[in-house]
Amino acid sequence: MTNIKFRPIKLDEDNEVYQMFQEIPAGENGFYNTACGLSKKEFKAFCQRRVDSSQGINLKAGYVPDTYYLLFADDYPVGVAKLRHYLNEKLIKIGGHIGYSIRPTRRGENFGNIILQKVLEQAKLKGLDKVMLTIKEDNTPSRKTCEHNGGKLEKIEFIHNNNECFYWIDISQI
Repeated sequence: MTNIKFRPIKLDEDNEVYQMFQEIPAGENGFYNTACGLSKKEFKAFCQRRVDSSQGINLKAGYVPDTYYLLFADDYPVGVAKLRHYLNEKLIKIGGHIGYSIRPTRRGENFGNIILQKVLEQAKLKGLDKVMLTIKEDNTPSRKTCEHNGGKLEKIEFIHNNNECFYWIDISQI
């Protein structure tokens, strides 16, 4: 049995977390990993921005607070998730509440389901009753993960040269 831990990102992340962010592609399947390619010094500043954003500090115009969470299996970082605390007009059109990615070397081990379940629990704790995820139509693994966790497809729209699926998950019963 794997020992699972899930926690918010912190200011002083270790080298293993840094390496996970370097392994996850910068822009894959709609998850934008802006830490990919950063030096260790730049990564420390990235972590500071993530912690600040979770508290609504120093947000750019048009941005909403979000919290980055890390998933660990046997103390090894395997995934990252982002939970936006609420949606603005832009995020309702594309983006949604939740984004996540599992490091490529650990995919296919059910960590997508685990990380989504954990972030849904955090959304519930933040007082959300339902959350929206947008997923590229051809991203079958993420669509299956979303549906497995109660996601209901609302619509598919052609946005930025892709068909985007808009899913809602009712978390009021969690």
